[in-house]
Amino acid sequence: MTLFLFAVVFRVINIQYFQGEKYKKLSTELTIKQDTIYANKGNVYAADGNLLATSMSKYTIRMDAVAVNGNVFEKNVAGLAKELSFMLGKSQKYYENKLRSARKRKNRYLLLARNIGYNDYLKMKQFPIFKLGVYRGGFIAEHKTVRAHPIGKIAERTIGYDDFRGEAGIEGAFADFMEGENGLRWKQKIAKNQWKPISDVNEKEPIDGHDVITTIDVNIQDITHHALLKQLEYFEADHGCAVVMETATGEIKAISNLGRTSKGKYYEKRNYAVWESHEPGSTFKLASLMAALDDKKIDTSTVVDTEKGKIYIHNKKVEDSRRGGYGKISAARVFEVSSNVGIVKLIKEHYDDEPEKFISKLEKYGFTKKVGFPIKGEGKPYIPKPADKGWNKISLEWMSWGYGVSVTPMQTLMFYNAVANNGVMVKPRFVKELRRGNKAETVFETEIVHPKIASDETLKKVRKVMENVVIKGTADNIYSSNFSMAGKTGTAKKFMPRIKNKDGNWEGGYYSTKHYVASFAGFFPADEPKYSCIVVVHDPDKKKGYYGATVAAPVFKEIAQKIYTTTPIDNQSVDDNVQFAALEKQFKKYNEIITKEHTKVPNVKGMNGMDAISLLENIGLKVQISGVGKVQNQSIKKGEILKKGSTITLKLS
Repeated sequence: MTLFLFAVVFRVINIQYFQGEKYKKLSTELTIKQDTIYANKGNVYAADGNLLATSMSKYTIRMDAVAVNGNVFEKNVAGLAKELSFMLGKSQKYYENKLRSARKRKNRYLLLARNIGYNDYLKMKQFPIFKLGVYRGGFIAEHKTVRAHPIGKIAERTIGYDDFRGEAGIEGAFADFMEGENGLRWKQKIAKNQWKPISDVNEKEPIDGHDVITTIDVNIQDITHHALLKQLEYFEADHGCAVVMETATGEIKAISNLGRTSKGKYYEKRNYAVWESHEPGSTFKLASLMAALDDKKIDTSTVVDTEKGKIYIHNKKVEDSRRGGYGKISAARVFEVSSNVGIVKLIKEHYDDEPEKFISKLEKYGFTKKVGFPIKGEGKPYIPKPADKGWNKISLEWMSWGYGVSVTPMQTLMFYNAVANNGVMVKPRFVKELRRGNKAETVFETEIVHPKIASDETLKKVRKVMENVVIKGTADNIYSSNFSMAGKTGTAKKFMPRIKNKDGNWEGGYYSTKHYVASFAGFFPADEPKYSCIVVVHDPDKKKGYYGATVAAPVFKEIAQKIYTTTPIDNQSVDDNVQFAALEKQFKKYNEIITKEHTKVPNVKGMNGMDAISLLENIGLKVQISGVGKVQNQSIKKGEILKKGSTITLKLS
């Protein structure tokens, strides 16, 4: 027994004095820990200052029912239950029973509420009992931050995220910049392997991250989102995108990417505008026409025979949507009515022996490489070249009408925007600046990709035929006399890749007659473009419509119209008393001629055609004209005896 006693004493002394620090440290590690308080990420703002994404504080409220003095508990439990009932919704009796039961069971970590906001957290801190703090009042508040989008799901994919799902969109691209500095808080282990804060003061306060200012305009974004959504729902399309870009700066003012769920609802599924590289169809004809014009191969007046709307090139059929074709028409009209036969014949005739020259134009137009967004997941374009393994006898011809190539909607938009921007190709951008506090750290200026993609003469011609597409071409259904638009429709059959089906048989490897991509790209106003826009819709219900003019163009019009009507313009005052001497003199001279009793035919050479017609018809002649402009010749010479009812022919300049 004596030996056993000495052994126990020795062990106690050894543990207490020789190994004491070791076991104290181990005890502390097992019962006390440092808990990380994660800093809020920086905010994402729209160009006008509206919040697009922010971190919101959420709190979980618990109670240590044992820490409260018995007298204090009994005196105030009814008051605490009343306040909890008022804030959280259940009855006062429910909460009083819950609190009493927790105290009886010696529950030191009673859950009362999850995910309450900061204002409610401050109110709860002042409730009876809780206002005594952690030790005397048993109040335990656990803080966390969640990411919130104040404008909802609109542009959600472009705004992006940086969490367990990975890095996407703007938040993913600037994740390091937006991260803050985390704080620390000590917690103590209590019963049932639970941890509670030791005090209500943090050891180290977290420092929030820095902000990103985007180019998004919330009003234009709202217009674009709902215009696209309405059309997708009506046509029951699989997915689609719409993008609005400021012509001069390249700033993306709106971007909507909507995909369909199995239940027929739409949400921001993927960033199709940036990610999805696909065959564009007829919107690519602008590049073909512009290349031929700029190389002086053709003019807009060059006549091409579209035959009967159907030709074969190396046994491959090229066909127009109009049965019987368009006959012999100008190159301008080929573009306006979107003749596949016409554009293919023009490109084949002038580039068949030098396809490299045509492809060099496409490279100049920005189609051969990625745009280079900071956002991850940009689609890779594909433009075949004669040296490539896949090049064949019809590659050039198929490229001319938008097949056999693959580009993203953002590439197409960048090209169309350059046409609107007098040939200056600017890089589309989503971010204006990065801010630390109230100071701009990095400002993103307009980046010029190419200073001039075509001559002024070429640009003037293609802009005119693009305007005519809306006035008298394939998109005349969206024409408005109130504001001008210019653009090009696109309708492409989707290629069904060759795959094995569930039965193990091969299927696909052809262009579908059931699945289409409808698109429209253009700019507005047509004379002084301020915005460019592209709309792409995949797999609309063929029974309801699948042409670009029917499916995509109306979305473009609605966006343009609503932006036009919601953009303030300067009021102009008109002074009715303002007079112009030269104009008054011309009117006086014209009035003298027209009111004079005529016995002879007057001289109208040099007059504007419309003025001459008015004058001659007022004196009793019938007028026929050829040409436009001013009068060069008149069939009845001046001074001849006037015979009312006679026909005079005017040749205009």
